[in-house]
Amino acid sequence: MASMTSDMNASQQAAELAIEIRNLSHSYGEKKVLDNINLQVKKGSSFALLGPNGAGKTTLLNILCTLMKFDQGSALMDGADVVRQSVKARRSIGVVFQTSSLDDRLSADENLEFHGLVYGMSKKERREAMDAVLELVELSEFREKIVREFSGGMRRRLEIARALMHKPAILLLDEPTVGLDAQTRQRIWRYLQDMQINEGLTVLTTTHYIEEVESADQICIIDHGRILAEGTPESLKNQYGKSWLHVTPLNSDVVAEIKSRFTNVQALTHNRYAIEIPDTAELNTFLEECSDQIEEARLDAPSLESVFLSLTGRELRDKASGVRISEQQAGRRAGRR
Repeated sequence: MASMTSDMNASQQAAELAIEIRNLSHSYGEKKVLDNINLQVKKGSSFALLGPNGAGKTTLLNILCTLMKFDQGSALMDGADVVRQSVKARRSIGVVFQTSSLDDRLSADENLEFHGLVYGMSKKERREAMDAVLELVELSEFREKIVREFSGGMRRRLEIARALMHKPAILLLDEPTVGLDAQTRQRIWRYLQDMQINEGLTVLTTTHYIEEVESADQICIIDHGRILAEGTPESLKNQYGKSWLHVTPLNSDVVAEIKSRFTNVQALTHNRYAIEIPDTAELNTFLEECSDQIEEARLDAPSLESVFLSLTGRELRDKASGVRISEQQAGRRAGRR
């Protein structure tokens, strides 16, 4: 009886999952790019996969898209095995790749029409779906326009529309907003949130813009093919978040001073360093003594950025610009923490 109850609970849990990955590993020659990955993504949730270049994110997405086989383990998409039931799995997913895969010689309508034909949609289904997705991404008035005349933001919105044409249960997004302006990025996330709420769509995304996944239901941080941490944004901040001071020294002497005074110092790009803040008094003393040798200083309170830095020793992406503050401002802010 206990065994039967356990089996029923396991079956019920599996039915609630959009994505289930078990003990998945893959290597390119002698280089292991995925190392015993285990993930579960609930239906209707938003799941963010964060990791630096080379972490294994794109390889994992290619596996989930059925584009790549793997060495060991299993992966189910909406209950379908990506190897043994690849056709069924493909029908459950929509994909937006990092690099555009639209045919820019065709119109928006023609790109969508071809996608519908590939998925075996009837003429009536295609027409209704095309009208719906173009309206969703605000491209209805441009449906007959050739794609090569579209802006980058319009192309990305059309790719999302195409991925939603066949009403997938799961949407996979690989860096969907890279290179787009802030307004277009916000618009794209608004579309996806509406689809989650209204259609129960499950969204798995990789991104370099951590602020875009602050509202995700679940976040997984991966590096060197291994999962380092997984949880809600708040749980990750509470467990791994630290306060860091990001500084840009003007000379090698202050770099040596930083390394001698602080235990945890991470070398970043562009001659910048991140100092874990164990003691605000010590930090204030350092800033007072070395203020004339520091070009820039910025405080990073416990955040997803600081979680990523704490776990990987790296930033997820380079900052476009930093906020310059005086040592007095930095000291006052540090004192309030």
